[in-house]
Amino acid sequence: MDAYDTGSDARQGRDEREGRAERERSGPPEHEGSGPPGPEGSDGSGQPIRPETPETSDEPGQPRDPARPEQSRETARSDTGGEGEVGAGAGPLGEAVEPRTGVAALSPRYQVGAVVALAVVAAAVCAHIGLVFLHVAPSNTLTKQHGAAVDEWIFPEFEQNWKLFAPNPLQQNVSVQVRAEVSEADGSLRTTGWYDLSAEDGRAIDGNPLPSHTQQNELRRAWDFFVASHDSDNRPVGLRGTLSETYLRRIAVLRLDRAEAAEPGGVVERVQYRSRTTNVKPPSWSGEKVSDRATYRELPWWPASTREKEGEAA
Repeated sequence: MDAYDTGSDARQGRDEREGRAERERSGPPEHEGSGPPGPEGSDGSGQPIRPETPETSDEPGQPRDPARPEQSRETARSDTGGEGEVGAGAGPLGEAVEPRTGVAALSPRYQVGAVVALAVVAAAVCAHIGLVFLHVAPSNTLTKQHGAAVDEWIFPEFEQNWKLFAPNPLQQNVSVQVRAEVSEADGSLRTTGWYDLSAEDGRAIDGNPLPSHTQQNELRRAWDFFVASHDSDNRPVGLRGTLSETYLRRIAVLRLDRAEAAEPGGVVERVQYRSRTTNVKPPSWSGEKVSDRATYRELPWWPASTREKEGEAA
């Protein structure tokens, strides 16, 4: 008979246990020890002895009822981190939990700080892009009302122009040169040679990882300002033309003084500019032919100081 059968056989097993307990209380039966022993696994009457069903116990080492969910959870704990404890880095029922990285690994206070810093950077980038857009965009209501604020932010570091993307990009090399008329200590006048200011700026920029803004743009912007505010006969057009002449004259005096053009005992009386323009050579595969001759544009002599020029005009 199967030991795991249920029903009437299970009830019979309980009756046998009750009868055996009663016999133990009343003492050994008369026929005990006189009859032949039964087969192994049975009592003297030949009935098989069924294993008793273990009772549910909470003591360590005792069998537990498999129907109780607590037992499966305890088994999962013992498999992951030893009996009675959960292993490090384990989640519910022993599942592995990946460590947090990035901003999520910071404490709440630092997370708030990181979010605020990112918001400030994003706002600054958006504001810069908007101001640059207003600077290069056609005239509109915003630029008319806030043009001064836009120019104050853009110039000189973030200046934008369309020369690279124009229908006819600049294809010439323009070199700005200057010379001076110097009065010597004996009263004689001496004219210096031409100083190539553009070449000086080029040598200062070449190989310099952080060239200054003046070396890159001061002379170029001043010359563009002059050309845009003068006609082909070098006559100024409006007040901006006069302002551009003053700007160029100051640059010339500073550069000549740096180069010690007057020499000891001499004084720079007048300065003169000229530009030397050459075409950029086309690539060899294009087949385009351009002139390699340089063209010059000479400006009139200017007094070295604004006060002298004002006296001549009077």
